[in-house]
Amino acid sequence: MTRVLLVDDQALVRMGFRLVLESAGDIDVVGEAGDGKAAFEQVGPLRPEVVVMDVRMPRVNGIEATRSIVATYPDVRVLILTTFDLDEYAFAALRAGASGFLLKDAAPDDLVTAVRTIASGDAVVSPRVTRRMLEMFADRMPEAGDDPDAVHPRLADLTPREIEVLRCVADGDSNAEIAERLFLSEATVKTHIGRILAKLAVRDRVQAVVLAYETGLVRAGTG
Repeated sequence: MTRVLLVDDQALVRMGFRLVLESAGDIDVVGEAGDGKAAFEQVGPLRPEVVVMDVRMPRVNGIEATRSIVATYPDVRVLILTTFDLDEYAFAALRAGASGFLLKDAAPDDLVTAVRTIASGDAVVSPRVTRRMLEMFADRMPEAGDDPDAVHPRLADLTPREIEVLRCVADGDSNAEIAERLFLSEATVKTHIGRILAKLAVRDRVQAVVLAYETGLVRAGTG
């Protein structure tokens, strides 16, 4: 069973998410919190594997709560819930250490799948939403330079093949899609991604995507 903590300031929303998640059969909602402060206080005693986190809440918002939870409990994963008009908050939460995000109007099955994916140690990266969100912040991200082949110093330890794989990850490709695109086996892709995460000192694919945009390896509107 995957242990989940629900965090949202609306009790009816939490009730709806609880019904969806517990109906899956392999997910146990071990607690609920109405704000980020209460969420952080409950993570220690409840030890959830995944925290499903709203962004805008009283006292402590989801961004600050995510930063505190990830820093204190690195094994706990955070799934951010957002809407398009709150993209800026979701982006900040991803940079704070969240392992993924969903729109609040996502289908119930998508929520269940996202929780399972994050609990397994992977991350939820929706190409459609990631692209739209990061494009909003393109003007804040540094350019890699006039040379299109220039590699940012933070990526200097990556091999040319790992750079290719990281570009695919930033495009939102799955391991299977990367394997087909680069003519590799899925096992080889998985090995490359593991090495990329280790070299870049990032916790999952979401953080790798953010870094790819921040370093100019992938720019909004290109792929």
